[in-house]
Amino acid sequence: HTRGHVGGAAKRDPRRARSQVGGGAKPAPVGPSAGGLMAGVTMTLPGATEAGSAGKQPCRGIVRRSHRDDATGAAEHGSAPFPSFIGSVDPDALKIPARRAAYSLTENAPSPFPAEPGHKRTRVFSELQSHYLFADRFGRPGKGNDKGKVEGLVGYARRNFMVPVPRFPSWEAFNQQLEAQCLKNRKRRLRRHTETIEERFERDRQALLPLPPTPYDACDKRTTRVTSLSLVRYRANDYSVPTRYGHRQVLLKGYVDEIVICCGSEEIARHRRSYEREELIFDPLHYLALLERKTNALDQAAPLAGWELPEQFACLRRLLEARLGKPGKREYVQVLRLLEDFRFEHVAAAVRQACELGTIGLDAVRHLVLCRIEQRPPRLDLTKYPHLPAAQVKQTSAADYLELLAQGGE
Repeated sequence: HTRGHVGGAAKRDPRRARSQVGGGAKPAPVGPSAGGLMAGVTMTLPGATEAGSAGKQPCRGIVRRSHRDDATGAAEHGSAPFPSFIGSVDPDALKIPARRAAYSLTENAPSPFPAEPGHKRTRVFSELQSHYLFADRFGRPGKGNDKGKVEGLVGYARRNFMVPVPRFPSWEAFNQQLEAQCLKNRKRRLRRHTETIEERFERDRQALLPLPPTPYDACDKRTTRVTSLSLVRYRANDYSVPTRYGHRQVLLKGYVDEIVICCGSEEIARHRRSYEREELIFDPLHYLALLERKTNALDQAAPLAGWELPEQFACLRRLLEARLGKPGKREYVQVLRLLEDFRFEHVAAAVRQACELGTIGLDAVRHLVLCRIEQRPPRLDLTKYPHLPAAQVKQTSAADYLELLAQGGE
């Protein structure tokens, strides 16, 4: 059972490639050039199974995942999701003392071992090994013959899953397609075998160790301090955190596709990772608490630049400022802060309903949000909104009834 990143690998023995595929188009590079789909780390954990160390033909189950080339981040992220495909479903299936892992390293992937002598493992690799309890065996960079079966499966996946060159709108869509192809491949039956790859793998699974209760958190962990502008820096880019965490020590986790920032045991921010340089990645919600106290900066605040909100939010702000003046601007920011606790679609629908009902105010919007979540009709007391125009109801006169009787007689 193998797993690897999409992209080029070490040179393969052409005879092995022909015996596994039996033809096919010439391999081509995959995906956009930005970021590159380079080979990171290839990992195989056969264990003491029929398809592994027993010396028989492997079942050739393939699991693949693609992402941007990112040295340490790619290498760490690549290994973490893999064991979920090979873990034993039987918690008592402890038939082997440890798994055995074979790693191949490319030039852009950092080695888990520093230079000679000593071969001391790095901290990140030691964490991965202790988490999944496998014994390591490393191949040499550029030496595909050290692990021919792994390289053969990498070539098989490239020729069969990525020829012609695929085009996808996002990495998520690309990975979904790769997963579908891998699952389809498990239905194949190889020659000289009576069972499919999936059926043989299920028998192999019984000899594997059970997985840990939680997967390994594969990321680049760094401790840093929040700046006075509520920003933390990771690889030449700045990411925002809530203003209340300014000047505090935080833990930054860099994944392949996102950045997670934690303070203590609490996650305080999550951003989509940028691979550009010197960019400012803001979350407008992080600065609303500060803008509530400094409302004059609402129109010039850089974190809010480019924040597109539905038209009903602009309508609510216009009505609040027209009726309340400067306090109306502060109350509008307080309405925006409801987005910190409630889903965007609920708040947007409540703002639109408040504008339609004429109940312009923070309390009304909050009440409408809660009614939408609890699925109950709203009950708004208009006496709590003194700034609304009072309804003028004329007192009924008895002469009006005489007029109606006269019209009825006609």
